[in-house]
Amino acid sequence: RGRRAGTENVPYIVGFAKALELAQSERAANNARLRAQRERLTLELLEKIPGAECTGHPTERLPGHASFVIPDAVGDEMVFALDLAGVAVSTGSACTAGSPEPSHVLAAMGYAPNVARGALRITLGRDNTDAEIDAAARVIPATIQKIRNQNALSFRATI
Repeated sequence: RGRRAGTENVPYIVGFAKALELAQSERAANNARLRAQRERLTLELLEKIPGAECTGHPTERLPGHASFVIPDAVGDEMVFALDLAGVAVSTGSACTAGSPEPSHVLAAMGYAPNVARGALRITLGRDNTDAEIDAAARVIPATIQKIRNQNALSFRATI
């Protein structure tokens, strides 16, 4: 093919190795903090959002991942309203982002399509602060209640 190896970029290799070393040394502490933030947020949301249910295994999950089904709220409506309120969430996996269909993962877990349409996924990262978790714990339930109220008014208007 007429190609041969070039000189390896040694400074980049050394820098990459150092970055991996630092990430590895901080991983346990970051995971513990994320797990604590996720648990606090999950408990707050389950307490404040009537009918909300945590999906997946209760403890065997990624440290910064929380997913729920929210009855009487559609995922896309929640994503849009929460985005306007300054909270970034999703309705399902990244590979199906923007799809109007209910989550195939939740369907495989046995959730009915009407329940799976209320999917809400929250992913925390190492830069999330406790103040942001507190804000999300206030904003998410209030926003979902507004959506539910609007949906109830729309339903009554069609009768």
